[in-house]
Amino acid sequence: MSDATPSFASARCCANCGAAAPGAYCPSCGQETRIELPTVRAFMRDAAGRYVALDGRTVRTLRDLMFRPGFLTREYLAGRRRRYIRPGRLFLVLSLAMFAVLRLGNHDPSIEMIRGDDVAVPGSTASPQRQAPARRGFDINSDLDIDLGAPRSGWLAPLYRDIDRYNALTQAEKRRQISTGLFRFGQYAVIALLPVFALLLKFAYAGRARRYPGRPHRYAAHLVFSAYVHAFMFALAMLYAVAPGWLRLPLFLWACFYALVSMKKVYGGRWSGVIGRAALVSALHFAVLIVVLVGTLIAAILLR
Repeated sequence: MSDATPSFASARCCANCGAAAPGAYCPSCGQETRIELPTVRAFMRDAAGRYVALDGRTVRTLRDLMFRPGFLTREYLAGRRRRYIRPGRLFLVLSLAMFAVLRLGNHDPSIEMIRGDDVAVPGSTASPQRQAPARRGFDINSDLDIDLGAPRSGWLAPLYRDIDRYNALTQAEKRRQISTGLFRFGQYAVIALLPVFALLLKFAYAGRARRYPGRPHRYAAHLVFSAYVHAFMFALAMLYAVAPGWLRLPLFLWACFYALVSMKKVYGGRWSGVIGRAALVSALHFAVLIVVLVGTLIAAILLR
């Protein structure tokens, strides 16, 4: 009898945490009190409904995310959270999905981020008309070779060893290493940009708490708004990657309109203030984005 299924009476205590659980679910940890193994049908239904997550909550969240700017943020701040996917989870899942779509679609970020075809270095086989004047400082030529433009001695010597190893690769191998590295480190870059964007919003909307009492002022609220906006951008980027050429301009315009309307609905205020703050946040965020992209590019080139 020791191998028999536990009786209903023994299930009055939660098998997970040991708390009293007279109902169908434990009031302490939330686990179901029925611990019998599921049938094949129940198992597949549970897999399709929970792990693939093709349920009403997912459909509702994606629909409102794409077509109702600012709505999910307002719902979350109002405490209506059970019916939607949480912002942090949505941000993470859509960011991973975006990188997967870009990689499966053979979108090589090294081609878009490094355009050195019009730059030639002395001694190359390029025509004289395409020869570029010598430049000092960091440079990447048409063969994707790196030149720091600094002395090789001192603390830069180990870095130059990695650069020489990279420069010895063929151009195809360089593009492959850059592309692989950007996909690898880009996921961490977008996660790092999320709290920065929220901090910029907090800076842009600092003060005036008495004039706009309903406006989010805590950093956590800005973080929620940032997560939903970034999740929307990730979803739109996936559509942009697979969309035909004629549809890409409407998608870009919808992204700009979406961002402005989201700020208006969540933070309120006049349209002039929304547009001004959006321009300020976008400019500062773009500057941070450039720094992060350069750092990601260097990591992609030098780290294996």
